[in-house]
Amino acid sequence: MSSRKYILALDQGTSSSRALVFDKGGNICSTAQREFPQIFPRSGWVEHDPHQIWASQASVVAEAISTIGINGHDIAGIGITNQRETTIVWDKETEEPVYNAIVWQDRRTADYCDHLREEGKVDFIRDKTGLILDAYFSATKVKWILDNVPGGRRRAEEGKLLFGTVDSWLVWRLTRGEVHVTDVSNASRTMLYNIHTLDWDQELLDLFDIPRSMMPDVRSSSEVYGHTTTTLFAHKLPISGMAGDQQAALFGQMCIEPGSVKNTYGTGCFLLMNSGDKPIRSENDLLTTIAWKIGDKVTYALEGSIFVGGSVVQWLRDGLKCIRSSEEVEELAASVPDTDGVYFVPALTGLGAPWWDQYARGSISGITRGTTTAHIARAALEGIAFQTYDIVRAMERDSGLSLANLKVDGGASRNNLLMQFQSDILACEVLRPRITETTALGAAYLAGLAVGFWESIGEIQSQWQVERAFTPFGDTARVAKQIEGWHKAVEAVICQYPK
Repeated sequence: MSSRKYILALDQGTSSSRALVFDKGGNICSTAQREFPQIFPRSGWVEHDPHQIWASQASVVAEAISTIGINGHDIAGIGITNQRETTIVWDKETEEPVYNAIVWQDRRTADYCDHLREEGKVDFIRDKTGLILDAYFSATKVKWILDNVPGGRRRAEEGKLLFGTVDSWLVWRLTRGEVHVTDVSNASRTMLYNIHTLDWDQELLDLFDIPRSMMPDVRSSSEVYGHTTTTLFAHKLPISGMAGDQQAALFGQMCIEPGSVKNTYGTGCFLLMNSGDKPIRSENDLLTTIAWKIGDKVTYALEGSIFVGGSVVQWLRDGLKCIRSSEEVEELAASVPDTDGVYFVPALTGLGAPWWDQYARGSISGITRGTTTAHIARAALEGIAFQTYDIVRAMERDSGLSLANLKVDGGASRNNLLMQFQSDILACEVLRPRITETTALGAAYLAGLAVGFWESIGEIQSQWQVERAFTPFGDTARVAKQIEGWHKAVEAVICQYPK
C-alpha cells in the first residue's frame, strides 16, 4: 500500500479542463475547472487549440493541488480521462501542432465517409473496429489533416509527425516528449485499431493513408506509462491510469460485471454496458468498444449514444423560454401529473442509437387546447428517458443479458422526476451514487491500482455507495401504452424526413 495520500485525476473535456484530487476513500478533496475557447471555422467544423487544452489543464492542476496545500510528495499517481476521438497531429521535434485539434463533433469528413460507404467499406471497418463508419471517429480526421496541411503528408511519411487523441497529447506534454502512448479504450475509438488483434490495423492504416510511424504505443488502462518532467511538479510523478471519458465513468461506477450498465446524462447521453471478455457485434446499430484493460485482461463494452439529452432542457430555457434556469424544469414538469398525451421527440440534431437518422428533426405531438408549458417540459424529460429505454433494450437483445439495474451520473441525473420515470419505464432500479464525478473517479481508480494506492478492485468496489435508489412503481399496462405512444412519435419523425 502506498504511503502517499492522494491520487490526482485530470479530466480533459470538450468545453473545459478539470483536475480533481481524491483520497484513499475515493472522496474528492479538491477540484478546479477552467473553460477554453471553442473554434468554429465553418458550419459543421469544430476545433480546439491544443496549446489551450494543455494550458487550461496545467492551470487547474496547479490550482487543485495548491488549494489543499499539497505537493508531489503527497501524490501517488496521476490518472487521465479525456474527450474521445478528438484528433491532434504534432511535430515530434518542435512539439508544435500542425493544425488545430479536430473535435469529435466535427463533421467535415462526412462526405468522405459517404464515399467509403459507397465503396462498400462499412462491414470491413466494423468487423475490425466494432464501430459504425462515421466522421465522429479519428481516422478520417487524421487523413484530412495530412491531405490539407501543406507538407503534412510528406512530413508524416518522413516520420516527423505524431498523431494522438487528447490523452496522448497530455502525456507527451507532461513528460516533455519522452512518452508517446495511448490506452486501449482511446485506441478503440480511432477507427484504426483492431479490437480483436489488439493492434493498429495495417489495412485500415493503408485505407486512410496514415503512416504507422505516427501512431502511439497502445498500453493497458492501468500501468505506469512514464513520469512527469514538467515544472508543474517539484518531483517526478508516475502517470499510471488512462481511459476515454465514458469508459472511465463505467469503471468509476464499478460496472465490472458483464451486463452492468451506466448512463451519463449530460448534454447528450452515453450508455455503456460491460459485455465481458469478448466483443459482441451489435445487430442493433450500437458500437462495440473496449472498456479497459487491466493486467492481461481486456473488458469490452456495448455503447449507445443519445445526441440530445440534457441539452433539450437548455432548449426549453433558451429557445422556448419557458424556464429561466435549467434547475427550474423539474418543478415545472412536476406541476402536472402526466404529459396528457404529449410526446416530445428531441431530435434537435438528428437521432442517435439505435435509430441513427441524421435527417430526423424534433417534434412535439399530441398537443391540445389544454396543453401547457408544464406538459411540454414533462414530455421533454420523458423523451430523454424513452431514448435511454430504446438503447437499453437494444443492449439486452445484443448481449442476451437482462438489466439488473441502471447506474446513473451526469448533471441531469440530479433530476428526481426524470430518474423516477426512468425507473418506471425500465422496470428496474435506477441507482444514483454518492459521488457523481464518476469519470474522474474512474481515472483515479485506474491510476491508483497501478501504483498500489488501492490493492484491488474489490477494495475499490466497497467504496461505491448509493445516494438514492429509484424503484419502479407504475402500472405495467400504462407504461406499455406510454412506450407504444413514444415509438409512434419516433416513427412519425423518421417518416416525415426520409433519407
